[in-house]
Amino acid sequence: MKFSITKAAAAAALFVPLLAAAAVQSVIISEVSPTGSSASYGADWFELTNTSTSAVNIAGWKMDDNSNSFALSVALRGVTSIAAGQSVVFIEGGSTSTGDAALNANFKSAWFGTAATSVIFGNYGGSGVGLGATADAVNIFDSSGTVLARVDFGASTAGVSFDNQAGLNNVTLTQKSAVGVNGAFTSASGGEVGSPGTIVTAVPEPETYALTLAGLALVGVAARRRKNAV
Repeated sequence: MKFSITKAAAAAALFVPLLAAAAVQSVIISEVSPTGSSASYGADWFELTNTSTSAVNIAGWKMDDNSNSFALSVALRGVTSIAAGQSVVFIEGGSTSTGDAALNANFKSAWFGTAATSVIFGNYGGSGVGLGATADAVNIFDSSGTVLARVDFGASTAGVSFDNQAGLNNVTLTQKSAVGVNGAFTSASGGEVGSPGTIVTAVPEPETYALTLAGLALVGVAARRRKNAV
């Protein structure tokens, strides 16, 4: 019995790194708006969503465009953790945090007017990371330079974001936001369509698959134990 428990524990331990990685891998690039804006904030933005059931620490994470270079990437700032199920909007600002508060306030006003909103804002900025309206990409790196999420996109429509609530990764986005679909709406200023800070479509969580694999491993150990006992 002691031997069997040890074997089961060892099998489960093999999946601990997988379970830990799942929470990070479940952060998706759920929306991208690369056309700037005619509204007062006038900036590109993208949205990260944590589809897992636990908070994810994003301290040290960075982004880059289609150059896909950690050396050229810039820091995500203003947010260090994304809660379970939460979406965070990252707006392009300057190379420092100076002006971020005013930028975020202008974004909030343009999209939500005077209505109360619980949307969380972060920022990024620096040389060479502006998103191209004809074609570009968003790459998200962890602090060690590993690419955690990437989406490409082609020609965009002014004022309309790319919708990736399906949680696709390492693909070219083609679906554009449409009013009434996946929570998209027309901004308070009337010039844009998207769903910043909101995700309504259920996305399969990588940790679900990890838990399934761990369970199968334990079942296999138990089956072998029964076979050896015969």
